[in-house]
This record gives sequence, structure tokens and C-alpha cells, in this order.
Amino acid sequence: MTEHPTSHEGRQPLAARPQERTRPRQEAPGPADDPVVAAPPHGRPHPGSAPVPSQSGPPAPPEDPDGPRTANAAREASRTARAASATHRAAAGPGGAPAHGEAQARARADAEPELPGTGPARAETDVRPPDVRPPDGAAAKGAAAGAVATGPAGGDGAADGAPAAGAGLPQDPVGTARREGDRLRFVGAATRRIARGIDLDEIVLGLCRATVPTFADAILVYLRDPLPVGDERPVDPFVLRLRRTDRLRLTEDDPGDLGLLPAGSAAAPDAEQNPAAELCRVRPGGHLAEVLRGVRPVFGDSAAARAALPELLGEGRCVPSGHRAILAPLRGRRRVIGAAVFLRRPDRAPFEPNDLLVAAQLATHTALGIDKAVLYGREAYIADELQRTMLPENLPQPTGVRLASRYLPAAETARVGGDWYDAIPLPGSRVALVVGDVMGHSMTSAAIMGQLRTTAQTLAGLDLPPQEVLHHLDEQAQRLGENRMATCLYAVYDPVAHRITIANAGHPPPILLHLGGRAEVLRVPPGAPIGVGGVDFEAVELDAPAGATLLLYTDGLVESRLRDVWTGIEQLRERLAATAQLTGPDHPPPLEALCDDVLDMLGPGDRDDDIALLAARFDGITPSDVAYWFLEPEDAAPSRARRLARRALARWGLEELNDSVELLVSEVVTNAVRYASRPVTLRLLRTETLRCEVGDDSPQLPRQRRARDTDEDGRGLFLVNRLARRWGATRLSTGKVVWFELPTRV
Repeated sequence: MTEHPTSHEGRQPLAARPQERTRPRQEAPGPADDPVVAAPPHGRPHPGSAPVPSQSGPPAPPEDPDGPRTANAAREASRTARAASATHRAAAGPGGAPAHGEAQARARADAEPELPGTGPARAETDVRPPDVRPPDGAAAKGAAAGAVATGPAGGDGAADGAPAAGAGLPQDPVGTARREGDRLRFVGAATRRIARGIDLDEIVLGLCRATVPTFADAILVYLRDPLPVGDERPVDPFVLRLRRTDRLRLTEDDPGDLGLLPAGSAAAPDAEQNPAAELCRVRPGGHLAEVLRGVRPVFGDSAAARAALPELLGEGRCVPSGHRAILAPLRGRRRVIGAAVFLRRPDRAPFEPNDLLVAAQLATHTALGIDKAVLYGREAYIADELQRTMLPENLPQPTGVRLASRYLPAAETARVGGDWYDAIPLPGSRVALVVGDVMGHSMTSAAIMGQLRTTAQTLAGLDLPPQEVLHHLDEQAQRLGENRMATCLYAVYDPVAHRITIANAGHPPPILLHLGGRAEVLRVPPGAPIGVGGVDFEAVELDAPAGATLLLYTDGLVESRLRDVWTGIEQLRERLAATAQLTGPDHPPPLEALCDDVLDMLGPGDRDDDIALLAARFDGITPSDVAYWFLEPEDAAPSRARRLARRALARWGLEELNDSVELLVSEVVTNAVRYASRPVTLRLLRTETLRCEVGDDSPQLPRQRRARDTDEDGRGLFLVNRLARRWGATRLSTGKVVWFELPTRV
């Protein structure tokens, strides 16, 4: 068998040949160079790949009879040598000396004979990918110390100072894995912090707090103004507003500027006041629009970012030389909704290509969170507006009664429910007090509640008895659909008679707080809930003494997972009695403070349902302030009404109102006598105002109209409208009542 000379004996460690690092080798590599470390034809080595035979080597030796067998043995020896070499390199670690690598090369040369057709490997000048930056700082030093320089015989394979093959690739797998693990842990922690936000400001703040100073030294967050909601079409032009900035302060005296300098200026601006332009109008087809359309984050030193950043930051502002930046578009579910700029100081390691993936993850989670926050904000606004319109905006102030109310949703995230309250003025200075509760606390419950409340107001305007009102509400609930059930309590207070009439439909009973501090649960028939159908309701009439307070509430105040409804009612009664004792037996507690004190009895676990609360303080009208007469429907009725009104005003000391009262009473009584078939009622009430009520048995309501010059009538209501402070007409089951009010002090 023919022996072939080798050149392994003449190779020396790289450390012994310092001059060969600065100049390329002039001689051709020998045919016995290590084929394992030779670069592939495309110039980038693949660790562990098979050797690449040269196409320009010396001619093959004469064929040997034992050639096939020798070749098989040589291939087996080559695989064994490569495995041993990999084991030694792994054991040496990043700090292995070049001499150790030379010993491995000699072992491979001794164990592996030259194969037929093997030629010299092609030298590689640079194997680092163009988009991979070499590690800097301590990481770079460690990588340089642990690199094993290999190449063709007699040289390192570098030309004109270019790094050797594999010098730009990470040689420390443990360090690389640690850095990637830290990067993944940071992304996980940052996205969790961003996801914790429930509104827009919390999400943007979470992004800033998660990235500064761990990922960047400063950040600017721009959002579209206005932000589109859901599928609605965004308005033009495309405007970005600086929503928030955050930066790292190195010392207490550090101004914390973002490093944004006006172009051509050496001094930093007052970044604390104005780090960047407040508004940025994105020009269609401009550089910034192209970057935002691309969606992917870009380095600040790229051509696209260098052209887009000045447009984003504002005229005359740029990122100074040495600072590193990443421009990341924020894309929601359907469109770009903003942009984020991450900045690093010159004394910090630059961004790496993998940092673009980190920025993309942060931008994606932030944009999707903002999209959801905007949608949630719109839904919360709609729900809040719906609940506000379903409940009375302001309670009326009828004669002889003072009112106060409270409403609490079941939770801040569910501000709608089926509980409602209402106070409806009725003819004769009466007032209807209503409180109800539709099952559930959702948008559907709120919608049903609104329909029932509107129905109750319409029925109250007809002046129907309380039990009839509940009967019609029950029919309306059945018309709305199946399982539309609610509880309701309807009460009518008469301040002249000092009486209250109550009908109940499965609602918790009201509590009456007397002037002396005694609180009692009123005994009213419980009834069946509204929506059951085929149930008769019963009304009871009770005394309502002056100074007493009636409390109407929903079951959310007295029932929870921690207590049953009757235990809660007893606790509420005791709480009212204890509060009344604080003000003494002769003075009732203030109404607003009483409502707040009642709600304070709720514990942390007692808010399972929404709560509606209505409190009514009965002042009443004393008999001395009431004048009441019956007038026969005849032509003399107007003159008699004027005479009776003059006497009542003289008794009350209101003679200055004689002219106005006589004129208005005459006009209203004349109109009533014209259509009435039964006696007409006339009542005067003296409170903060003077109220006059005229009732008859005709259901036709008067309407104001403009009389012509030739008409002999049609001017009575015009005079009432001009002279009275307020006036109105209400239809009753037995007819109608026309009333007007005049101030008692002129």
C-alpha cells in the first residue's frame, strides 16, 4: 500500500505564529489539512457536518487493491476521531488553550489517513452573519478567550485582519442559553405586567414600568388620537399623540432627559417638560407611515428608522449619535394604533437582533391590551349611561315630603342591574314611592327594569290604586317574555291625610322610623313577584305621622351569602334605631346622613347584588294650611270661588296675592263648570308656595291654544301660563285635576 506524506508534523499552535494573523498565507494549503474544520463551499461552517472534498486537489494516487477496504477503515477512523474531538472541545470549554486544539489535530492526523480524492479546504474570511452583531463588553472578552482558532495548515484562514472561521459565532453554549433564558423570563414577566392593566392608562404604565430600566433606559409611547373603537372606521387625518414617557434616573440630580437633541444642538432640551412633540401627523406615503405599515420593529440606525424617527419625535429632534433605539409599531386587532420608541444610552450594550423579537412581543401585547381596554371602556360607558338614564336623575321635591336615594352596583366591573327606585308626584300633593328589583344584574335586567319603570310611571299618571298598578305591571312583565320576574313595592303618601297606602309584590317589607327613635317593620301582605301571573295584589293603608321616615330598599341591602334576608332586615332595623338615638327623641336624623349610615352596615362580603335605597321623610301638611270646598256646577260658581279664596288668603296673611289668585281661580273654575256634571272641588294648600287645585268629573284635559282676535274664549289658560309659576293637569280615574302654584313671597 502506498504511503502519502502528511504535513501535520510541521504545524504549530497559532500562539507560536503571531505574524500569520496579519497577512494571508502565500502558499497553498496541504492536502492533509483537517477536513473536519474546513468551511463549506458557501463560506459558513456547519459544526458536525461531513468534510467537503476539494475539487482542485492533487490527482488521486494509483488504485490500490485494498482500496475499498482501506477506505472503509479510514472512514470509520474519521468518525471516531471527530467524536473524540467534539468531546475534547466540550470538555475544554471557552477557556481552552490553542495548544489543546493542536494536540487534537495531531491525533486526528495520526488516526485518519488521507482519503483518495481529498484536496485542500477553501479558506473562509468571515463566517458571521451580516445581521448578527458581535457581543460586546464582558461577553465579548469571554467569547474571544474561549475561541479555538482553526484553519488550513500553516495559517488561521483569515485575510487582512478578518476574524477566523467561527469567530463571530457564539462559542459559549451555556452563556448563550442563559441569556436566552433571561430574555424569555423578562418577556413573560413584562407581558404579565401589561396584561394586569384593565384600562388604557394602566396598560401603558405597565409597558413603561416593565421595560425601564430592564430593557431600555427610556421609552416613548404614542397612541392614535382619537383611538378607534372596535370595527369603527378611524377618523382622518392619522394623528399620533404622545401618551406617556418614562426614563431611568441615574442619580437624584439627574434631569432624566431622554437624550433627544434638537438637530445641530449640543445641549439637551428640557426633556422633562417636552421630551418630544405632543402631536405627530402621519403623512400618507411618508417614511413613518411605511414603518408603521410594516408592523415589525426596526433598529433606530436602519435607513427606514432614521427617516421616520424625526417625523415622529417632532421637527428639529433626533436621536443623538451613540444612542440606540428601536421603533416598534403598535398594531391592534385590525389596524396600527400607535408606536413605541425604546432608547438606550451610549454606555449600555446595544440592542441585539433578538431584542427586536422582544420589542415585537411587548408591542403586540400592549396593542391588543389597548384594544380590549378601549372596547371595555366603551361597554362600561354604555352600561353606565344606560343605568343612569334608567334611574331618575333628580328626585322631585313634592309638598309635605323630603326624599333621598342611593344606588350601588353589584361591582365596579358590572355597573348595571335590575334594581330601581322612583318618586312620582300625584294630584292632590300626593307622591308615589316605588322600589323594584328585576332578577339579575346584567344589561338584560337593566333593559327590563327600564320598561317596567316606564310602565309604572304611566300607570301612576292615571292615578290608579297601588294594587291596580302592580296588577298592570304583572301583565306587562308577562308580555315582555318568559321568566321576566321582578319584585316591586308601590306606596302612595298623602300629606294632607297623613296616610300611606302600600301594595307589595314579593318585595322585602319597608321599615318606618318614628320620631322618637323607634323603628318598626311594617306588616304588609307579601304578595307574589311580578311576572308570575294570575295573582291578586292587596293594599293596606297605614298612618304616616309627621317626622317619621319610611325606608324602601332592595334585597341586596339585607341579603348576602353571609346572612339570610330576615337576619339582614333585623340588623337594618337595629341600625336605624341606633342612628335615631344619636339625634335625640325630638329631632329626626338628617336624611342624607341616614342613607350613608345605612350603607355603612355592609361588610366586605355583603355586596352580592346591586342595591337601591329610597328614604322619605314625612313632613305632612297641617290642617290649618288647607282650605277645601265643593262647588256646584252653575254660573255662580266662579264668583263664589273668588270669594272663598279671598277669605283663605286673609286668614293666612297673603292679601298681596288676592288679585292674581282671584283671576286664576275664576278662569279655572269657569272651565271646569262648563264640562262638569257633578260638584267641582276647590282646594288651597299653603306651604312654601300657594297651590290651588280644581277637580271635576270630565276626563278631557285642557289644552292651551292661541285665541284669535274675534274669539270670545280660549284665553283662560294663556293667563294661567303667564301669571302662575307652574301649572298642570292630571287625569284621574274619576275625572281630572287642574292645578297652579304661586310663590308666597313676592
